Amino acid sequence: MLQKTGVTEFANGRMLAERDGGVGIITFNQPEKRNAMSIEMWEGLSDILDRFAADDTITCVVMQGAGDKAFVSGADISQFARNRSNAEAQQEYERRTGGGRTKLAEFPKPLIAKVRGFCMGGGLAIAMAADLRVSATDGQFGIPAARLSIAYAPDSVKRLIDLVGPAHAKMILFTARRLTAEQAERIGLINECVPVEDLDRATMDLAQAIAENAPLSIRASKLTINEMLKDESVRNMAAIKEIGEICFNSADYKEGRTAFMEKRRPKFTGQ
Repeated sequence: MLQKTGVTEFANGRMLAERDGGVGIITFNQPEKRNAMSIEMWEGLSDILDRFAADDTITCVVMQGAGDKAFVSGADISQFARNRSNAEAQQEYERRTGGGRTKLAEFPKPLIAKVRGFCMGGGLAIAMAADLRVSATDGQFGIPAARLSIAYAPDSVKRLIDLVGPAHAKMILFTARRLTAEQAERIGLINECVPVEDLDRATMDLAQAIAENAPLSIRASKLTINEMLKDESVRNMAAIKEIGEICFNSADYKEGRTAFMEKRRPKFTGQ
């Protein structure tokens, strides 16, 4: 079994990548700014996601913030005057960060957001782009766009609606109020709220449970769920059919059947 490996730095150390067995770990590493997301960090995230997507031994990825104050507190507002001062500058900002956002949205493997402290604005958008969200009881969630007179990105609004429904989405966006982790769990914004001391164990137990299952089946489930959330007119049903056929023709399908009959734990290879 693959063991935990050393940390690789990206974005001048503001983004970190490591692995624990079949689980990749991404750390947003700007704790002095509550892990606020800079342009360079978005570019580093893009590079890490490329690396993990290409590594067949990585079956699940956990995203976390450095320290105990924040997952990601939002965009790095110190860059707004230079990089987001008006609509034209915002277009350039979106161009430079777009690669990371697209890679995050289209990442083919399960993503888990592990949250402590602030998960606000753009940080909440990152967490919502994950497949699952586990938070400690000290988690705080919100979207302060209404206090900055900015429009929250349409794709992030869509994810918010998909998770909590339009009524809760409007309450979150209109009021800019913060939600506790317990409130976020109640409305479906996060999957699980756990005591601070249990967060590491709960997250890694979840990640390892995913990592032990058949990678092709999980890939098929993620693809199918994401496609079915789209409007029927743009769903890629051909891709769903193709991944289904790949699963049924795979060596892992044979291994799963054999292990079930032999009453043993299957050993999947993703092939």
